[in-house]
Amino acid sequence: MDKKNVKNVLVVGAGVMGSSIAQLISMGDMDVTLVDVDEKAIDRAMGLVESGLSTMADFGKISKEKIPSMLSRVTPTRDLEWVAGKADFIIEAVPEAPGIKKEVFAQLDALCPAETVIASNTSGLDIFSMVDVKRPERLVIAHFFAPAHIIPLVEIVPGARTSPETISFTVSLMERLGKNPIVMKKFGPGFIVNRIQKAVGEASLEMIEQGLVEPEEIDRAIKLSLGIRLPVLGVVQTFDFQGLDMLLHTMRNYGKVYSFIEGKVEEGRLGVKTSKGIYDYQGRSEAEILKKRDMLFLNMLDNLKKINAFEPV
Repeated sequence: MDKKNVKNVLVVGAGVMGSSIAQLISMGDMDVTLVDVDEKAIDRAMGLVESGLSTMADFGKISKEKIPSMLSRVTPTRDLEWVAGKADFIIEAVPEAPGIKKEVFAQLDALCPAETVIASNTSGLDIFSMVDVKRPERLVIAHFFAPAHIIPLVEIVPGARTSPETISFTVSLMERLGKNPIVMKKFGPGFIVNRIQKAVGEASLEMIEQGLVEPEEIDRAIKLSLGIRLPVLGVVQTFDFQGLDMLLHTMRNYGKVYSFIEGKVEEGRLGVKTSKGIYDYQGRSEAEILKKRDMLFLNMLDNLKKINAFEPV
């Protein structure tokens, strides 16, 4: 199916994430049906969608005049059987409980058309080995980040039997919704962001447990350092600015060397100082690269100060 022909999207699970995804789809000029077994959850979700649309209008992302039509595109229901048969694309967003996931996928597999792509919004479960579906080539993970109607990233994770067509279709549909999808080569626990975030979170909790620092000071430290650097350089490009040869020395000191970095150093790709590292800086001088970085950092710092980002939310 072509992404342009997608008109009816089904979101299963009306929690905070499900309601946010439904809002995103309504803003993308598509009809969305929001299903949940709990009537109270559905009512709450519709309130969250309306509130979220109002916030987007207050910020100037949509016009207030469009809110009623966007709301009208969201149809809440408890009847999965009634809607699954006409869905062009399905996003599962139920709680991260294997039993619930299995039950929902069994129902979807029995009810939805053969060509329908079913995407799970799981934040880390191996859906591909967990659920049993007749058409595994149509199964994929599309992991949104809260709030889904604002955060640009969607991690697209294929299973061993997910078809290339399903991957490209899902990527194209996410782009139609204004998202920036990133496709993993294969399933890995935690995908990209949650895997990195888990390491950061555990390190933070260890420092708190050890009595090294107050929780608020950890957040302040991160905001005043990585909070400025990461939006500009990310994680991996930061290595180029450290110098891959220096990074390799540090790895050896700690007794854990990664062949990816070792290989770059052997090739003479040491990072910014050689204009080639993990990234290729197209022959620019070190001074040119550092100037561009510094200008971006200064802009980032000014903007963060302007919106009081260093204060607690």
